[in-house]
Amino acid sequence: MRIAAAHWHGRISPVFDVASTLLVLDVAGEQILRRETASLVSRDPFRRTAEVAGLGVQVLLCGALSEALERALVGAGIRVISFVCGDLETVISAFLRAQLTGVRFWMPGYQGRRGRHRRRGGRRWL
Repeated sequence: MRIAAAHWHGRISPVFDVASTLLVLDVAGEQILRRETASLVSRDPFRRTAEVAGLGVQVLLCGALSEALERALVGAGIRVISFVCGDLETVISAFLRAQLTGVRFWMPGYQGRRGRHRRRGGRRWL
């Protein structure tokens, strides 16, 4: 599986729409097989989606993102796990162990399924 995490200064980037760096990982189970860094250039939701899809990403871990960008990513077949925050390596480790759940990894102010994001399509938590 190929996962990507938008990051900034060792943490999950707070807003994916303007994030410039992705950590892209090839994983098998809980093992990381390969790591690479990729730069994102476009701010346009559809071009940004094409950049991410062009990397072969299947799962994206990120902070907040616009509804238009989320819909474009989901439409491209990318599983989006958004409104995540925390130390980059801790978040990745939790994801690989299927433990990226609960308020510990939620962005401040995010209310989970009870919040305003409940109606948004494509959101799938572990």
